[in-house]
Amino acid sequence: MSGYVIANIDVKNPEAYKEYVGKVVPTVQKFGGEYLVRAGEYTVIDGEWKYPRTVVIKFPTYEKALEWHDSEEYKPVKPIRLANSVANGIIIRGV
Repeated sequence: MSGYVIANIDVKNPEAYKEYVGKVVPTVQKFGGEYLVRAGEYTVIDGEWKYPRTVVIKFPTYEKALEWHDSEEYKPVKPIRLANSVANGIIIRGV
């Protein structure tokens, strides 16, 4: 079953965040991930959607998504995101 990374993000420093985007994509691809959603138009249908940017990444398996997140490749990239945005994120097993 596929694994998905779902993040709802508020970018605080767009210029610096561009560095994160440029560096994270190759790490995602190395682990077989593909972006399904990278921002875009949306409509809130229930409750609150706290931040304006949503990202959905599909990995071949749930385990591969976890492996990517915990990888040596992603480890130096993650602090760039943390320094330039706030987010809610999950890794979830698909059906």
